[in-house]
Amino acid sequence: MKRIIKAGDEVVVIAGNSRGNRGKVIQVQPRENRIIVEGINKRKHHEKKTQDSPEGAIVERENPIHLSNVMLSSRYDEKAGAKNK
Repeated sequence: MKRIIKAGDEVVVIAGNSRGNRGKVIQVQPRENRIIVEGINKRKHHEKKTQDSPEGAIVERENPIHLSNVMLSSRYDEKAGAKNK
């Protein structure tokens, strides 16, 4: 199947808790059919103690979402325009 969405594209989430939100694609994981979108599906991760952060840390990061739950923003806008006519 041909991949339409690439890193750097702007997408709109069409399903799930973040429905209607827009974001830029940070990373594409083609084997898992998942992408990471900036600002979407954030979760807290606990990091171990290191020399950089001797006390450890709790960091919010974006988790991957399935490709079927997003659409390119240009296609989304075209469909919205067609509905309004």
